[in-house]
Amino acid sequence: MTPDIELLEVDARTLFLLSHDERIDRENDPDRSPGPAFWMAGCGSGNVLRLRTDIADEIAAKIETLAESEPPLAGVESRPQHLDRYLDMLGDGVAPMQATQELIYELPHVLACKGGATLIASDSPEGQDLVQALSRRGMPEGLSSLGFRQIEDLWPPWCAAMVDGEIASLAFTTRLSAVGAELGLATAKSFRGRGLAAAATAGWTGLPVLHSRALLYSTSRTNLSSQRVVARLGLRFIGTSFRIAPLAPGAEPP
Repeated sequence: MTPDIELLEVDARTLFLLSHDERIDRENDPDRSPGPAFWMAGCGSGNVLRLRTDIADEIAAKIETLAESEPPLAGVESRPQHLDRYLDMLGDGVAPMQATQELIYELPHVLACKGGATLIASDSPEGQDLVQALSRRGMPEGLSSLGFRQIEDLWPPWCAAMVDGEIASLAFTTRLSAVGAELGLATAKSFRGRGLAAAATAGWTGLPVLHSRALLYSTSRTNLSSQRVVARLGLRFIGTSFRIAPLAPGAEPP
């Protein structure tokens, strides 16, 4: 079994594109989104810290010194002791900063989960047929309403749970690196509460392209749907992470 602290290092290399000095350049998503100014994740054996490339060296050194004294972020209610100071140091006086928490879980390879759905993988002939069908007729309303407006939004590799020929739930890859993969989940509203997200996730963990990678799932503790999937599949909790990034325009602080 890979030690949890090493899994957090894998998570950092999977979530972000890192510079030669291990700073965050950008998110490692297909859109190459801007990365957070600060990311800290912890488990029972310690914490892992990454800062963005544009953080001044003097500020970065002060944050790193403070971070060395942080207890491990090992519990679901863990919070960095110096979080308010990090927020102050990273603020630029223009865009307010916010801190968000996520819980990190490990997914075993080839999960088993019963469900009344047909599973279709992106790299299968059935998956290619599904992509062609969606290209012709457009994305179904259930997924479109969740932000999947075009084929390019189905980040591969993915596994779809199908009910009566319709995509009920989609397990997709939000981040992919040579060493790890991060799971993303979306379930159409009309199909929720039926265990279909768990079924799609189980199918995703069995995709051959992921067999050599650590599989991780990060989700908010307030996302009750995700927590139900975690409970249904019995996923192992690794630890907690915190991000600090500018507050999106019009958004309310968490």
